Amino acid sequence: MATAQVEARPRRRAGDRVFEGVSTSSSVLITLIISAIGAFLLLEALPPLLRNEGGFLGFLTYSGPWETANLDAMRFGIPNLFFSTVMISLIALLIAMPVALGVALFLSSFAPKRMVRPLAVLVDLLAAVPSIVYGIWGAKVLGPALGKFYEWVHSWGGDFFLFAHYQNSPSFATGRNILTGGIVLAIMILPIIAATAREIFTQTPRGLIESAMALGATRWDVVRMTVLPFGKSGFVAGSMLGLGRALGETMALYMVVSPAPLFRGSLFDGGTTFATAIANASAEFNNPISAGAYIAAGLVLFVITFAVNAAARAIVRRSK
Repeated sequence: MATAQVEARPRRRAGDRVFEGVSTSSSVLITLIISAIGAFLLLEALPPLLRNEGGFLGFLTYSGPWETANLDAMRFGIPNLFFSTVMISLIALLIAMPVALGVALFLSSFAPKRMVRPLAVLVDLLAAVPSIVYGIWGAKVLGPALGKFYEWVHSWGGDFFLFAHYQNSPSFATGRNILTGGIVLAIMILPIIAATAREIFTQTPRGLIESAMALGATRWDVVRMTVLPFGKSGFVAGSMLGLGRALGETMALYMVVSPAPLFRGSLFDGGTTFATAIANASAEFNNPISAGAYIAAGLVLFVITFAVNAAARAIVRRSK
């Protein structure tokens, strides 16, 4: 009769069990916190949505000024906030992406080794500057400095809706318009995109680089044929993370972009994003129903930002 041999199961170290428990608990806790935030926003948004003229459909379609003071005749909707938020964020992304790509490629492939670390630290320091500092700089320095340029562009292409300037638009002298907000936001998200892209580019297999150089490829050929294809998905993911940061920016845009109740699609017009609308309406927060209307806008921003960051992480996982 054969004797069954039972292998002894190796005992797990106490440290491993503690680490696994802490990691699992942290993951569950983060999930619960995010779920609790979403549930809170939803519950607080329901009462004003039920009072809103047109209900939830009106919330998605009404594009006029918000009327939330009279609780018996509430009218509010997100199209103006949505388009202003998207436009400013896309401007920031279109400016920041090529600059961040150039910075990442220079630091990973072209810069002398003794310069890489100081320059990388300098770029990373941009992310540590408080939003209010960017806001002050944008409102007091950048906007007025670009005023003459804005005026020249308007004189050249004012008939095109992107360069239109209306009677109640911010003056060119102050430059407190959507384009200035996009430029300031681009500077703020640039270090996020550049740092992510640089980390991906530096992970390009050394064998691929040496093989290309052995075949007589120039340094630019190596970057074009090996580094860029290898790090493309990481660069896109970093850009989407930067977009997620741009969507929720409040203080800098609150100071740089003049608020406007209507979105008219002009770069030289004012605008109100989801975040700045909530900041502008802080005086109404003593009434829970009026505050709930802006919480509903916050819920939409929460969902959009969550979706953008989830998409970025999915791209990173797919690239591995």
